[in-house]
Amino acid sequence: MFSDRLKKLRSNKKMSQQEVANYLGITRQAYGKYEKENAQPDFDSLKKLSCLFEVSIDYLITGNENTHSPDEMWKEFLNPKTQIFFKDLKDAPEEKIEELIRFWEFIKERDKKK
Repeated sequence: MFSDRLKKLRSNKKMSQQEVANYLGITRQAYGKYEKENAQPDFDSLKKLSCLFEVSIDYLITGNENTHSPDEMWKEFLNPKTQIFFKDLKDAPEEKIEELIRFWEFIKERDKKK
């Protein structure tokens, strides 16, 4: 789960919740909600977390260490206006996420040809 990965990454860096919260520019309580799955980070926070912990956004959300999808895809997927929400992605099976990634790549390629 996302919260478990987040806690493990933070622990491996020997950082407190307050230190990570300071890095993100949020309160410790707000960050703590991420680790308790009471709130979900936006794209910008996920990007900062991926940089801090030196992992991909794919890994943070899916646990898959072998994929590195483009930031633009995650920005679009995590945008509430697109109706594809983080809560639906974080527990989705890997094959479903791969299907969404292929769909996103298809749409982007199609849009280039217009």
